[in-house]
Amino acid sequence: MTGKDGLAVGEDGRKRCVWGGSTPDYAVYHDREWGRPVDDDIRLFEKICLEGFQSGLSWLTILRKRENFRKAFAGFDFRKVARFGDRDVERLLGDAGIVRHRGKIESTINNARRAVELVEAEGSLAAFVWRYEPDPKTRPKRLDWETLRAMPKTPESAALSKELKKRGWSFVGPTTIYAFMQGVGIVNDHVDGCFCRAEVERQRKAFRRPA
Repeated sequence: MTGKDGLAVGEDGRKRCVWGGSTPDYAVYHDREWGRPVDDDIRLFEKICLEGFQSGLSWLTILRKRENFRKAFAGFDFRKVARFGDRDVERLLGDAGIVRHRGKIESTINNARRAVELVEAEGSLAAFVWRYEPDPKTRPKRLDWETLRAMPKTPESAALSKELKKRGWSFVGPTTIYAFMQGVGIVNDHVDGCFCRAEVERQRKAFRRPA
């Protein structure tokens, strides 16, 4: 059962963001991962890459192929992926378990090399991306479905996108980066009334921002 408030009531009686109740795969991802703060560089790199692969597709497609992506891209260890060469590109183009898009595959390898450089310069990917967490005062006082849909990107996601592009990253537009920020808890975009919203906010408050 769904409503105009952007909530879906599941079989367990809990109210979720409407997309989180649409399939069992989404429900698990919504309940256990989405919006919960991440400070692990490997997982952050993975999320940026998968959001890039998602461009033009549904996140559900990527989510269902995520384990295949992890196997194909050395667990998204960017130091390992940075060493991929032409043979790896051809191997990946032949892997039916992932999205076989040459531009996105080559982008992932490029971004791995740029991630190595960024970590050398900034200390960690986590410390760098968390600098773009928005001031709570600038966030919507009430986050309903209409507000969320009208916010595909933010000044912070645009700024992070611009800086990554300046450093040579690709497939990191402001909308892609905002989806990344939502996924790793830099913002909490569970709508009001979702059972996860308060729980995620408690985790964010307890989360020690990487320095």
